[in-house]
Amino acid sequence: MSRVSSQPPQPLPDSGPPELRSDSERPTLRRDSGRPTLRPYQQQAVERVVTHFRGSSDPAVVVLPTGSGKSLVIAELARLARGRVLVLAHVRELVEQNHAKYEAYGLHADIFSAGLGRRESGRQVVFGSVQSVINALDRFDAGDFTLLVIDECHRVAIGDGERGQSPSTYQRIIDHLRAARGDLKVLGLTATPYRLGEGFIYHRHHRGMVAGPETAFFRDCVFEQPLRVMVKQGYLAPPRRLDAAVARYDFSQLTTGRSGVFSDADLNQVVQGSRATPVIIEEVIGYAAECAGVMIFAATVEHAEEIMGYLPEGEAGLITGATASKTRRALIDDFKARRLKYLVNVAVLTTGFDAPHVDLIAILRPTESVGLYQQIIGRGLRPAAGKQECLVLDYAGNPWDLYAPEIDDPRPDSDSEPVQVECPECGFANVFWGKRDGDLVIEHHGRRCKGLVENEALESVQCTFRFRYKVCEQCGAHNDIAARRCGGCGERLIDADDRLREALRLRDARVLRVSGMQLEQTLNGRGLARLKVTYHDEDGATLAEWYALETPAQRGAFYRAWLDQHLRAPGIGWRPGSLDEVLAERHRLRAPDFVIGRKVGRYWQVRERLFDYQGRYRRADSAETP
Repeated sequence: MSRVSSQPPQPLPDSGPPELRSDSERPTLRRDSGRPTLRPYQQQAVERVVTHFRGSSDPAVVVLPTGSGKSLVIAELARLARGRVLVLAHVRELVEQNHAKYEAYGLHADIFSAGLGRRESGRQVVFGSVQSVINALDRFDAGDFTLLVIDECHRVAIGDGERGQSPSTYQRIIDHLRAARGDLKVLGLTATPYRLGEGFIYHRHHRGMVAGPETAFFRDCVFEQPLRVMVKQGYLAPPRRLDAAVARYDFSQLTTGRSGVFSDADLNQVVQGSRATPVIIEEVIGYAAECAGVMIFAATVEHAEEIMGYLPEGEAGLITGATASKTRRALIDDFKARRLKYLVNVAVLTTGFDAPHVDLIAILRPTESVGLYQQIIGRGLRPAAGKQECLVLDYAGNPWDLYAPEIDDPRPDSDSEPVQVECPECGFANVFWGKRDGDLVIEHHGRRCKGLVENEALESVQCTFRFRYKVCEQCGAHNDIAARRCGGCGERLIDADDRLREALRLRDARVLRVSGMQLEQTLNGRGLARLKVTYHDEDGATLAEWYALETPAQRGAFYRAWLDQHLRAPGIGWRPGSLDEVLAERHRLRAPDFVIGRKVGRYWQVRERLFDYQGRYRRADSAETP
């Protein structure tokens, strides 16, 4: 199989299918019509979408950072469309904003939003709120909608009906429109293409890699503009994150519920009445002295109310999910007009809120996902006259990296950083959380290569190489470490808990909960040097094994039988040529979670090592490699 290369964007063809027409086919506007001018990356995004939908009806995603002008991209695509277009958003502010950008072309469109007091659906382009549309689906029965655009598409759950759950609101709308027109094109736009607990919302990325699962509703990310590039080119204000100098909250012991979010009760146990709060707000006020607008993200309503008591009277407003619509609008208007300097909010104002003068973001809550973290900081990145940067004060110890959103998993620990790991099979440069020793990658948390390759049918599929894997005893195939059935032969894979349970029942078996692994050089009975590996458990019990590394055959056996599974950074090609090199580089090795030994005569023999264990048995608190 060959690597799939990322092709540069092609110009719009001269003609297109009924869904989208090229710019030359549209009636031209007068030069003095005030038509907005697209930035280069916006034009490129439009071209990629048009090219994609001319060759496919697979749902697609465009990723643009907050403040990069998604509304203008939506307006241009709606202007180019031949058929009818429905643009959906979850809040009326976005409906209104997207509609205004379209009408800036000198064109006219309808609004279908109860919150805006309008229920129009007769024109070619309709901007609607999802709740208003779902309550009036009979108004969208004609089958003439060829393009559905979903703004902030990371918020929607699409495809739940296929997993036995009730279809989401967006899924019902899509199903209704597709029933009337089977080749409906669906485009999502977002700054943060992840869903909490699910990861990336699309399967393939235009740069030639796999991101989300094969079952993802959105098949392709056809364009992405990195935040770092936007900042470097001056389109967004640079964020400057400052470590909390005085105090911070400790949310490290909290765990999310089944929905993937922290409960208010748990959050209040940390923040309510905390001595840190007045000290934190005093510091925020100090930094705010030279700032124009300050947004404070609180953990709970009670927390926000306490914060309000420490802010200057008459200079702050509070918005929560329960704030009345009229009051909310008045507070936002006062903040945008700079009659209020501080705006405190709880679980709102992360999308659809535009106040370019904001130049200080204070985060006093844990964020459950990188997407939410990016959305919060994005409130302060829009450029404004005289604005040099946006200060970010994080008092919650959030683990996310603003510039590394391609790693949608939480940072494993504070020492981890994005590292590049080349796939030894297809050559794709993966980016995983990991650790370096200088330029050397000594650890990474990648499981499977994310590169796209072409199969024999010239289809783009994910590379099959796995950095960490579970071997099927029936066919020898490498499977994901969490797999229950073999992807090669379909046989049930033996569960780690079953192995431990069986071993614990046997009188001639020994199970170690590994707390340490020791490597040393010893001599065998003939005086030849051997590598001795000793595993220790918490109670002092041990198991040991020995390896020879003198000949190429012995080293090859050592690599296959032991080294590959013990590497902290598998797949990077480290092949020690001697026992001394193994001992010198032992920091590149990891200990297993459990070791199972069986008694053979008078001696114990290591039979199995279990890595990446997730099950009912407790692992040791630590496993060091001295």
